[in-house]
Amino acid sequence: MRQPAIRRRIALTGVAALIAALLLIRLPVSAEPQLELNDDVHSVLEKSLSVVEIDKEIGRIQEEKQTLLATMTDTEQQLAAQQEKIESKREQAGSVLRAYYMGERDFLFTALLSANSLPDLFQIIDYVDILLTHDKHTLNSYAEQYEKVKAGYEQLKDRQAALSDLEDRLQTQRSRVLALEEQLDEQLAGRSDAERLRLMISELTSFWETAGLKEVRQYFRELSKAMQKLPSWVQDNKSYLEIEGFNYTLRVPQDDLNAFLREQNEMFERFAFTFEDNKVTATGKRDNMELSITGTYTVQDEPKNGIIFHVKELLFNGFALPDTTRSSLEEEFDLGFYPGLIISFLKAKSVEIKDGELIVKLSINL
Repeated sequence: MRQPAIRRRIALTGVAALIAALLLIRLPVSAEPQLELNDDVHSVLEKSLSVVEIDKEIGRIQEEKQTLLATMTDTEQQLAAQQEKIESKREQAGSVLRAYYMGERDFLFTALLSANSLPDLFQIIDYVDILLTHDKHTLNSYAEQYEKVKAGYEQLKDRQAALSDLEDRLQTQRSRVLALEEQLDEQLAGRSDAERLRLMISELTSFWETAGLKEVRQYFRELSKAMQKLPSWVQDNKSYLEIEGFNYTLRVPQDDLNAFLREQNEMFERFAFTFEDNKVTATGKRDNMELSITGTYTVQDEPKNGIIFHVKELLFNGFALPDTTRSSLEEEFDLGFYPGLIISFLKAKSVEIKDGELIVKLSINL
């Protein structure tokens, strides 16, 4: 009778330990002094997240590579079919050109000159027109097929260059993962708490993949939606727009931007932007998850003029996520601001962050 009770106590103790570890991992770093989360442990956990995220990037590159290889195969097949067509067209075009070069079409002009009556002349003209039209069609058809083959080879060349670039990226990310895994093994080797650390790594990874990444994407998604509405907000609040001749200056204080965001979504009640030292930092906290995004704005002219936000640092519960994660979020969610949506003829010339304001210099786009 005692053994089941003992087993239950052991099982409950194990479950409690696991839950405790999970809860501790979920807390922001600033709330974890009891964990003794020193620099070395923090480094191990941060690297473990980087390994997970870079592995995802490797997966994305591999998928892109497979897609590219499939399109290259399709292009090669199209080129083979076009090559067969062009061979017959080349022979026909050659025959036409030889006929003109060797004077084999001279009889047409002789026939026109030898017509004895208007009906004969019109009949010969019709014949000449049919023959010349056929010759023109043959030459045009060959030229069209030739341009298709030429364009196909250029397309294949571009895709081969893209494939080479993908291979380089893939090799780079694989090397990064291997280096991080070696560093993790070295840091864990010989530690008395290595198993505990591995458990923490497992729980942090699980928490990030099941809840953390979803939270981060939600913030980026809502920020992107809000930034799309910012031009309309500026139109309704023209006090932010200063006009001096043909020059315009847009000044948006950080407090006003935060008020605008909170009007868009209640989740921004726990999220705020700060402007300082030409950097934008956005921080938020919800459900034991803390997010910090730091970045800069730059002017972009192509494909559309605007100021584009670049994520320079992304922290989740105090752990820095790798550049691959930042780049992926930048590509998926547009946090840019496009002055042309305020007034169609405006374009951004420069952007700076100074004294708690986002300052965008604008000019007329002629």
